[in-house]
Amino acid sequence: MTAKHILVVEDERPIREMIAFALKRAGFEVGEAEDSRSARSALADRRPDLMLVDWMLPDTSGLELTRAIKRERETRDLPIIMLTARAAEADKVAGLDGGADDYLTKPFSPRELVARVNALLRRSGGPEAGEALKLGKLSIDRAGHRVSAAGTPVVVGPTEYRLLEFFMLHPDRVYSREQLLDRVWGGNVYVEERTIDVHIRRLRKALENHDCDQYIQTVRGAGYRCSERLDG
Repeated sequence: MTAKHILVVEDERPIREMIAFALKRAGFEVGEAEDSRSARSALADRRPDLMLVDWMLPDTSGLELTRAIKRERETRDLPIIMLTARAAEADKVAGLDGGADDYLTKPFSPRELVARVNALLRRSGGPEAGEALKLGKLSIDRAGHRVSAAGTPVVVGPTEYRLLEFFMLHPDRVYSREQLLDRVWGGNVYVEERTIDVHIRRLRKALENHDCDQYIQTVRGAGYRCSERLDG
């Protein structure tokens, strides 16, 4: 089994080295960055399985770095633990609202750190990038970017593919147009909300010939969901 890769973003070298040592001892691969700029560079080279981000960084704050990462489509699902000496409840809320998935207050023990990392990796462990997705008659080969219905290929455009993949990763959940824009297109891309309706229609049209268009359901006043159940 391949070791999980953790990126540690911490400007204080002794703390960064202590964290890296504890993680390596626990069996993780570790990358290190001393500020937001080097963290961005490390992300471009290799996407980690989880990031540990210090709040107080010398260039952009760790909170701003976290917000930026969560706005981008390619990294919005990346698990992030915020590291900080700020123990006030308001600071914890700000960190979590900014996109952090967990919050660890300094000083912390290496044992607690590893436990938090393992817990977050378990919580955020969805299907792997190459794993197939299935819903009713529909299947997605994520490694090959292919859609099929009962074994028959379904031709969809790239945007419709991303929509369907997102829906099948989160079945039976309702998403508003705004949420779909943020999760499928990314927060740094300007697209009008009515564009969602256009791509939903295209996706349904592609699925119609395979009797799967009913899986993409409109929830009046709320948005859309993907489900093989037709009980509303």
